[in-house]
Amino acid sequence: MARILAIDFGKKRTGIAVTDELQIIASGLTTVNTTELLSFLKEYISKEKVELFLMGQPKQMDNSDSESEALILPFLKKIEKLFPQIPMKRIDERFTSKMAFQTMIDSGMKKKQRRNKAMVDEISATIILQSYLYNQH
Repeated sequence: MARILAIDFGKKRTGIAVTDELQIIASGLTTVNTTELLSFLKEYISKEKVELFLMGQPKQMDNSDSESEALILPFLKKIEKLFPQIPMKRIDERFTSKMAFQTMIDSGMKKKQRRNKAMVDEISATIILQSYLYNQH
């Protein structure tokens, strides 16, 4: 089997999480500057087998697309061109940032550590991936 890679796309930073090769465990991988995201993915995929991309789909409370969807769509087209062999699924990411922040509090992180937005992005990607795995079983 190959890994599933989840992307929590942001204007400045993007959180990335992956599964193990058996697709049982979701783990935060890293946070990268969004401007470096494509080169990071090329490098990662040259070393690891990835069978699916999961991309967060930001929604408003009324289920309409959020403003950041306009930034995500051009990026999706680039990914599809670069990696046509890897399918993309979109996952509703409402509340993942709040859940990530709560996870940081629950795990005992100090207030200064919780201000690390890169960590929030990575945890958000992990939550997206974990919810996908949970719903597959």
